[in-house]
Amino acid sequence: MFVISNLLRALAAVVDLVLRIYVWIIIIRAIISWVNPDPYNPIVRFLYHITEPVLRPIRRVIPPIGGIDISPVVVLIIIYFLQLWLVPSLYQLAYSVR
Repeated sequence: MFVISNLLRALAAVVDLVLRIYVWIIIIRAIISWVNPDPYNPIVRFLYHITEPVLRPIRRVIPPIGGIDISPVVVLIIIYFLQLWLVPSLYQLAYSVR
């Protein structure tokens, strides 16, 4: 059973790392959107390509308020929730399997 426990701990660590990286990607995208970037820049295209599938459904539910898009803030709150709930749950599950 220690193999499953180690697998779950590794999964929890990877999920936490991916969520942390995605937080920074969302923050960078929000900052870049303030300066009207070149849409043909490969970095800008990558940032839009990687974040738009997550931000678009939030924008459909919560429209811009006063011309300000708050979808990145909502996504950051969701990621924070996942870091506080999902990652510790995976760790606890790993320790209970042991």
